[in-house]
Amino acid sequence: MSYRSVFAPGLFAGKVMVVTGGGSGIGRCTAHELAALGAHVVLVGRKLDKLHDVAGEIVAGGGRVSFHPCDIRQEASVQSTVAAMVAAHGRIDGLVNNAGGQYIAPLESISAKGWDAVVSTNLTGGFLMARECYLQFMAQHGGSIVNMVADIWGSMPSMGHSGAARAGMVSLTETAAAEWAHNGVRVNAVAPGYIASSGMDHYPPEAGDMLREMRNTVPLGRFGTEAEASAAIVFLLSPAASFISGSVLRVDGARPQARMGWPMRLPDAQALQREAVTPYDGFHLATTPKVFSR
Repeated sequence: MSYRSVFAPGLFAGKVMVVTGGGSGIGRCTAHELAALGAHVVLVGRKLDKLHDVAGEIVAGGGRVSFHPCDIRQEASVQSTVAAMVAAHGRIDGLVNNAGGQYIAPLESISAKGWDAVVSTNLTGGFLMARECYLQFMAQHGGSIVNMVADIWGSMPSMGHSGAARAGMVSLTETAAAEWAHNGVRVNAVAPGYIASSGMDHYPPEAGDMLREMRNTVPLGRFGTEAEASAAIVFLLSPAASFISGSVLRVDGARPQARMGWPMRLPDAQALQREAVTPYDGFHLATTPKVFSR
C-alpha cells in the first residue's frame, strides 16, 4: 500500500520540505504525503528513535527522506540544524511548523516552568524555525511556511498555556506573511480541531471519557483524520495556494460554530456516508488511537 493523496503525483518533485515534530501524529502523516508527492522530506524532532522509524517507513514506500534531531526551543540548535539542512540539500522550499505539545491543567495549577515549557514549544520554537529558514534560504529564494495552531476560538479551558501560545502563533503567522511577502515567502496556518491521532494517547487515562465524548460537540459528528489535516497543509504549500498568505485554514468540522442554546443535530449513519463529509483516510499507515479502543 502507499499514501492515497488527492494531489497530483510529482507535485513537489525536486523540492525539499521540512516537517518538525515529524516522528508521530499529524507530522508523520504529512511527511508521508509530501514524500509520496515527490518531495525530499527532512524530519526534525527531539526523539531520534521516532525520526529513524518514520524515515524507515518513508524509504520503504519509495520516498526520499533525511532527519535531524533538534530541540526547537534552543536557538543555537535551530540555527545549526537549519544550516546543516541547507548544506546537505541546497534548499528549503517549505517548512511545516508542526512540533508542539501541552498537558491538561487549570490555569491556577500551572507553574511558571510549565507555562514556559508549553509556550516555548508551541510558539517560540516555531518562531525560531521559521526565522532561520527565512534567513538562511527563503529570504533569497522564496518559499512557503505552514504553522500548526489549534482550535483556539472561544478559548481553551484546561489548556490555557497552549491556547495563549497558539493564539500568539496566529498573530505571528499574520505578521510574517506581511513582512516576508516582498521576498516571495508565503506564511499560513492550519488549525486542526479534534483529530484522531496518536497525540490523544498522551493524555492521562482519566481524560479518556472526555476524549471519547468530544465528537458529540462537533456538528459533523466525528473526529477528523490525520490525512484530512495533512491535506490542508499540502494545499497551502502547493502552487494552488500561491495567492494565500496570512490565513488560517480550520480543519474542525465546524466545532467552533456549536453554540449553547442551539439544538445541535448530529449526523446519523446515513448522513456520515455522504460523499461531502465521508472521512478521508488517505494515510495507509494510520492507526486508531488506543483511547478509542474501549
